[in-house]
Amino acid sequence: MKPWIHLETANVPGDKTQLKLMQRGDEFSIMLGTNELMNSRLSGSEEALATLSAERVGNRPQPRVLIGGLGMGFTLRAAQACFGPDSELVVAELVPEIIAWARGPLTPVFGTCLDDPRVRVVNDDVGKVIAARKAAFDAILLDVDNGPDGVSREQNDKLYGLKSLRTSLDALRPGGVLAVWSAHPSEPFTKRLATAGFAVEEIKVRARSGGRGARHVIWLGKKPG
Repeated sequence: MKPWIHLETANVPGDKTQLKLMQRGDEFSIMLGTNELMNSRLSGSEEALATLSAERVGNRPQPRVLIGGLGMGFTLRAAQACFGPDSELVVAELVPEIIAWARGPLTPVFGTCLDDPRVRVVNDDVGKVIAARKAAFDAILLDVDNGPDGVSREQNDKLYGLKSLRTSLDALRPGGVLAVWSAHPSEPFTKRLATAGFAVEEIKVRARSGGRGARHVIWLGKKPG
């Protein structure tokens, strides 16, 4: 088996955390220490984050979608496929190196998806983007860290706390959807979503496309209206 090669390192702003971009043959991985945050061969649950949201948003004219976390672009590319040609897809990514990797060493994974005129990538904290807008989005898709029990950034806890969830509710248009990806289930988070005012679904999805791999969790919180 080919060895892993360390390509590049990224510092997470406001934290001492470092991310490593690794490659083995045509496979890529983003690591936090010995913990793998994402792998180019495991895209099923990240894609489901977009497809499940689109199903619940429905055929709205000019839907505006906010994606928290660029990662390897799995959620973005799925959103491009399931939201229409009149949609606006905004991606908020905190780590500038990850944005650079998308047009650099991760080009084999991303292809030309960032050239889509519907897509706008901003180097910013998704929590700040959410807080800056009221009733602005039809869907907010959060794939930040490993979910509510994140491992790479303590500040992620603020994104999934009750106050922040209510801020996300305010940032959605009536009937809009907040979708949250997680590597693990969290009963307290399910309860917080409901307390914040969302109608909550919790769905288990496979890590790999085609129904294989570990089970991940997606919460879908719908705003009334």
